[in-house]
Amino acid sequence: MDYIAQFVTSFIGSAAFGIIFNVPRESVFKCGLVGALGWICYFGLSEIGLSIIGATAAASSLIAIISQTFARFYKTPMIIFTVGGIIPLVPGGMAYNAMRNFVENNYSEAITLAAKAFLISGSIAIGLVFSEVLYQLFMKLWSKKNMFKKAADN
Repeated sequence: MDYIAQFVTSFIGSAAFGIIFNVPRESVFKCGLVGALGWICYFGLSEIGLSIIGATAAASSLIAIISQTFARFYKTPMIIFTVGGIIPLVPGGMAYNAMRNFVENNYSEAITLAAKAFLISGSIAIGLVFSEVLYQLFMKLWSKKNMFKKAADN
Protein backbone atom coordinates (compact mmCIF):
# COMPACT_ATOMS: atom_id res chain seq x y z
CA MET A 1 0.00 0.00 0.00
CA ASP A 2 2.90 2.31 0.75
CA TYR A 3 4.23 1.99 -2.81
CA ILE A 4 0.84 2.90 -4.27
CA ALA A 5 0.65 6.06 -2.16
CA GLN A 6 4.22 6.97 -3.13
CA PHE A 7 3.46 6.37 -6.81
CA VAL A 8 0.26 8.43 -6.80
CA THR A 9 1.70 11.40 -4.90
CA SER A 10 4.88 11.55 -6.98
CA PHE A 11 2.79 11.25 -10.16
CA ILE A 12 0.66 14.22 -9.08
CA GLY A 13 3.71 16.28 -8.15
CA SER A 14 5.49 15.59 -11.43
CA ALA A 15 2.39 16.20 -13.55
CA ALA A 16 1.70 19.43 -11.66
CA PHE A 17 5.20 20.68 -12.38
CA GLY A 18 4.66 19.72 -16.01
CA ILE A 19 1.61 21.99 -16.00
CA ILE A 20 3.57 24.79 -14.30
CA PHE A 21 6.37 24.48 -16.88
CA ASN A 22 3.80 24.64 -19.68
CA VAL A 23 4.50 21.26 -21.29
CA PRO A 24 2.15 20.27 -24.11
CA ARG A 25 -1.16 18.98 -22.82
CA GLU A 26 -0.65 15.48 -24.23
CA SER A 27 2.70 15.20 -22.37
CA VAL A 28 1.45 16.00 -18.84
CA PHE A 29 0.49 12.39 -18.13
CA LYS A 30 3.83 11.17 -19.47
CA CYS A 31 5.71 13.65 -17.27
CA GLY A 32 3.81 12.38 -14.26
CA LEU A 33 4.59 8.80 -15.22
CA VAL A 34 8.31 9.50 -15.60
CA GLY A 35 8.43 11.20 -12.20
CA ALA A 36 6.44 8.46 -10.51
CA LEU A 37 8.63 5.69 -11.95
CA GLY A 38 11.79 7.54 -10.94
CA TRP A 39 10.48 8.10 -7.42
CA ILE A 40 9.42 4.46 -7.04
CA CYS A 41 12.92 3.42 -8.12
CA TYR A 42 14.43 5.77 -5.52
CA PHE A 43 11.99 4.70 -2.82
CA GLY A 44 12.49 1.00 -3.46
CA LEU A 45 16.27 1.23 -3.52
CA SER A 46 16.38 3.27 -0.32
CA GLU A 47 13.98 0.80 1.34
CA ILE A 48 16.33 -2.11 0.65
CA GLY A 49 19.25 -0.25 2.21
CA LEU A 50 21.02 1.55 -0.63
CA SER A 51 22.35 4.97 0.35
CA ILE A 52 20.30 8.03 -0.53
CA ILE A 53 23.05 9.19 -2.90
CA GLY A 54 23.19 5.89 -4.80
CA ALA A 55 19.41 5.57 -4.94
CA THR A 56 19.12 9.11 -6.30
CA ALA A 57 21.76 8.48 -8.96
CA ALA A 58 20.04 5.26 -10.05
CA ALA A 59 16.61 6.90 -10.12
CA SER A 60 17.85 9.89 -12.12
CA SER A 61 19.50 7.49 -14.59
CA LEU A 62 16.19 5.67 -14.97
CA ILE A 63 14.40 8.99 -15.46
CA ALA A 64 16.85 9.98 -18.19
CA ILE A 65 16.50 6.63 -19.97
CA ILE A 66 12.70 6.80 -19.90
CA SER A 67 12.83 10.44 -21.03
CA GLN A 68 15.09 9.57 -23.96
CA THR A 69 12.79 6.74 -24.95
CA PHE A 70 9.67 8.92 -24.72
CA ALA A 71 11.41 11.73 -26.62
CA ARG A 72 12.23 9.43 -29.53
CA PHE A 73 8.87 7.68 -29.54
CA TYR A 74 6.70 10.81 -29.23
CA LYS A 75 9.09 13.07 -31.21
CA THR A 76 9.33 15.71 -28.50
CA PRO A 77 12.34 17.22 -26.71
CA MET A 78 13.75 15.11 -23.91
CA ILE A 79 13.78 18.05 -21.50
CA ILE A 80 9.96 17.99 -21.34
CA PHE A 81 10.04 14.63 -19.58
CA THR A 82 13.28 15.08 -17.67
CA VAL A 83 12.36 18.28 -15.83
CA GLY A 84 9.02 16.98 -14.64
CA GLY A 85 10.51 13.61 -13.78
CA ILE A 86 13.38 14.95 -11.69
CA ILE A 87 11.16 17.11 -9.45
CA PRO A 88 10.40 14.41 -6.82
CA LEU A 89 14.12 13.75 -6.35
CA VAL A 90 15.14 17.38 -5.74
CA PRO A 91 16.14 17.88 -2.08
CA GLY A 92 14.26 21.16 -1.64
CA GLY A 93 13.04 20.46 1.88
CA MET A 94 16.54 19.54 2.96
CA ALA A 95 17.99 22.74 1.48
CA TYR A 96 15.27 24.76 3.23
CA ASN A 97 16.06 23.11 6.57
CA ALA A 98 19.78 23.80 6.04
CA MET A 99 19.08 27.51 5.50
CA ARG A 100 16.70 27.60 8.46
CA ASN A 101 19.39 26.08 10.69
CA PHE A 102 21.92 28.65 9.47
CA VAL A 103 19.52 31.45 10.40
CA GLU A 104 18.91 29.87 13.82
CA ASN A 105 22.72 29.66 14.40
CA ASN A 106 22.65 25.85 14.49
CA TYR A 107 25.70 25.58 12.25
CA SER A 108 26.62 21.93 12.74
CA GLU A 109 23.15 20.74 11.68
CA ALA A 110 23.05 23.32 8.87
CA ILE A 111 26.35 22.18 7.38
CA THR A 112 25.32 18.53 7.61
CA LEU A 113 22.02 19.18 5.80
CA ALA A 114 23.64 21.47 3.21
CA ALA A 115 26.31 18.88 2.41
CA LYS A 116 23.69 16.17 2.08
CA ALA A 117 21.54 18.35 -0.21
CA PHE A 118 24.61 19.16 -2.31
CA LEU A 119 25.54 15.47 -2.65
CA ILE A 120 21.99 14.53 -3.62
CA SER A 121 21.90 17.31 -6.22
CA GLY A 122 25.23 16.13 -7.59
CA SER A 123 24.01 12.54 -7.80
CA ILE A 124 21.00 13.74 -9.82
CA ALA A 125 23.35 15.42 -12.28
CA ILE A 126 25.68 12.42 -12.41
CA GLY A 127 22.78 10.05 -13.05
CA LEU A 128 21.47 12.19 -15.90
CA VAL A 129 24.87 12.62 -17.53
CA PHE A 130 25.85 8.96 -17.06
CA SER A 131 22.72 7.65 -18.75
CA GLU A 132 23.09 10.18 -21.58
CA VAL A 133 26.66 9.03 -22.23
CA LEU A 134 25.60 5.38 -22.19
CA TYR A 135 22.73 6.14 -24.54
CA GLN A 136 25.01 7.94 -26.99
CA LEU A 137 27.51 5.06 -26.91
CA PHE A 138 24.73 2.55 -27.48
CA MET A 139 23.37 4.52 -30.44
CA LYS A 140 26.86 4.87 -31.92
CA LEU A 141 27.50 1.13 -31.63
CA TRP A 142 24.03 0.37 -32.99
CA SER A 143 24.59 2.57 -36.05
CA LYS A 144 27.99 0.94 -36.72
CA LYS A 145 26.43 -2.51 -36.43
CA ASN A 146 23.72 -1.55 -38.91
CA MET A 147 26.30 0.04 -41.21
CA PHE A 148 28.34 -3.19 -41.31
CA LYS A 149 25.17 -5.23 -41.80
CA LYS A 150 24.11 -3.09 -44.79
CA ALA A 151 27.62 -3.35 -46.28
CA ALA A 152 27.53 -7.13 -45.93
CA ASP A 153 24.10 -7.30 -47.58
CA ASN A 154 25.36 -5.38 -50.62
